[in-house]
Amino acid sequence: MSPKDLLLALVVIVVWGLNFVVIKVGLDDMPPMLLGALRFMLAAFPAILFVRRPQMPLRWLLAYGLTISLGQFAFLFSAMSVGMPAGLASVVLQSQAFFTLIFAVLFLGERVRASNVLGLLVAAGGLLLIALQNDFSMTLAGFVLTIGAASMWGLGNIITRKVGKVNLVGLVVWGSLVPPLPFLALSWLLEGPQVMEAAVRDISLNSILVLVYLAFGATILGYGLWSRLLSRYLASQVAPFSLLVPVVGLSSSALLLGERLGTQQMLGALLVMLGLLINVWGGWLYGRLRLA
Repeated sequence: MSPKDLLLALVVIVVWGLNFVVIKVGLDDMPPMLLGALRFMLAAFPAILFVRRPQMPLRWLLAYGLTISLGQFAFLFSAMSVGMPAGLASVVLQSQAFFTLIFAVLFLGERVRASNVLGLLVAAGGLLLIALQNDFSMTLAGFVLTIGAASMWGLGNIITRKVGKVNLVGLVVWGSLVPPLPFLALSWLLEGPQVMEAAVRDISLNSILVLVYLAFGATILGYGLWSRLLSRYLASQVAPFSLLVPVVGLSSSALLLGERLGTQQMLGALLVMLGLLINVWGGWLYGRLRLA
């Protein structure tokens, strides 16, 4: 990978890693479902005027928007609003890799390698340690909702595989048209019209900056650079960079929010990362050992 593209990959990692801190800050002033609605409204407009609609059936575009956009962030924003720390959220959300694996077996008939199973078991052990930490730094509801977000991301990945090669930026932008109305409906039902009206009427500069970051930084810039890298290099060269996102998430939440992990949570986070590494590199390492 060229130095320029390596720098772009690092930009994406930092932008996506800081995303969790930004979400946490945004939830201080705005309810989660309304935050989701405004985020995707801003991501869709005016970008759809400049980005071509991806060549795919409408049903798959709707499915993508309902899972990886609406489902993932409805769960994630709710999780972080009820006590899921930003740093831990960045780690637990990476379990999407294993949901993707499970759904690929169930819906696409893909085969599972021994390294995938081992990685899944190691990461599951790490998630169990995180869930069982009893120091009130994380709520069980927040943990379960984050797992729900990871499952929606994994299901969205399967839909992306199903539609084949499409322009990723177009998919993200046009897929952002799907969640605003469901998010607004959920906000109306769960948060109430009075809360919605007050949040919009009294919106602060801080909230506006959060929305700009989530829509243009984490969504359009992040996925735009990521799609550029995927178009130039093999997925196996690009995908491992995403393993650094929780590193940025944990360090930035500690630095900017003062979050601290308990010993058990830190061990759990390390096991999740180890499981992800085994899942990504285990097959390659086993092949090299056999050749040796």
